Amino acid sequence: MNDFVFHSPTKFVFGRGYADRTGAEMKQLGFEKVLVVYGQGSVVRTGTLARVLASLDEAGVAYVEAGGARPNPEVTFVRQAIALAREHEVTGILAVGGGSSIDAAKAVSFGVPYDGDVWDFFAHKQPIDNCLPLAVVLTIPAAGSEGSGSCVISNDAENRKLGVSGDAFRPRLAIMDPELTFTLPAYQTAAGITDMIAHICERYFSGVGSVPLTDDIACSIIRTLIKQAPKVLANPNDYDARANVMWAGTLAHNDLVGCGRSLSPTVRAGGWESHALEHELSAHHTEVTHGAGLAVILPAWMRHVWRHDEKRFLAFARDVFDIEPAEGYESYRDAVHDAVTAAIDELKGFFASIGMPTRLRDFGLTEDDIEPMLETLRTNKGEPFGAFMPLTIEDARAIYESAL
Repeated sequence: MNDFVFHSPTKFVFGRGYADRTGAEMKQLGFEKVLVVYGQGSVVRTGTLARVLASLDEAGVAYVEAGGARPNPEVTFVRQAIALAREHEVTGILAVGGGSSIDAAKAVSFGVPYDGDVWDFFAHKQPIDNCLPLAVVLTIPAAGSEGSGSCVISNDAENRKLGVSGDAFRPRLAIMDPELTFTLPAYQTAAGITDMIAHICERYFSGVGSVPLTDDIACSIIRTLIKQAPKVLANPNDYDARANVMWAGTLAHNDLVGCGRSLSPTVRAGGWESHALEHELSAHHTEVTHGAGLAVILPAWMRHVWRHDEKRFLAFARDVFDIEPAEGYESYRDAVHDAVTAAIDELKGFFASIGMPTRLRDFGLTEDDIEPMLETLRTNKGEPFGAFMPLTIEDARAIYESAL
């Protein structure tokens, strides 16, 4: 086990009807006037926003609204929200929604105190050392942004989608009410579960060998998601299944499953190769849901790299899918090949079983779409990039082509 720093300052308030406690919990933590950041209508249609705002009124927490954050949140919205926050002199930020609203709110939280343009942080021109306190009411379990030190924002003008990491903007408070997820469409639910599994896999395949305790936690969460997903999709009002999925999303991305797996104590575990490849996909094609893109990219990446450390993939096959090399092969390598590829097939098959796409062509992409993604990938990540098996641009091309 490598040295690590695990920092999780978020207060998680988890349970039925807890959205109505938002104001009281925020008041207790010292929030006085906040910018409420939300998406493009679902929290309004379901009544969630009204409940949260009523709780703020009851607790005496003043607020200003900033609605309209889209999926794959864009920097123009963030800039407008920063201006609104400054105009009304808010002292905190509240996100109501899923990862897109939360990431937009995070960017606002560290953009408000900064004199320059917020995109400077994503272009890595400026470190993040100051931000307004942030609270979250989670409505879409997926990104894990309610407890993570990660934030991803798109810039449509540059066809770029970039992330930043840091503990300064981890939420102070996360209200997690599984009942809020009952109305989620099946596609969003499935895409969220896919994103959670990808978060775990990025850390599991970090280029560091076995870390037994962390690995057991990671594989257990994946197995839980595989077990709970059909229950949630068959019965969207299954509270226990929804609760397990919601909490799994947090644990998948608050760095717990990376403890002891990073190459430096203060750096997040993993090279995040699949996320880098998918970010180009959804940056160039903003209609692509991040989790759905990962359902295609993650298995394609696995097929390309598994021979770099077959023992790691054999452990994954065994501990997630109970697959081991079978006897009766003339060559042990043939047995390993079939065991690993069977596990990758199982993962891809699971994604398909919950309604996720299996090919880039399912998004309407063709070979002509690959080169533009490679160009911005080279700009954003350099060459080579990654940790498990550092990828060249030609590796990335092969992965994209295999996923078509």
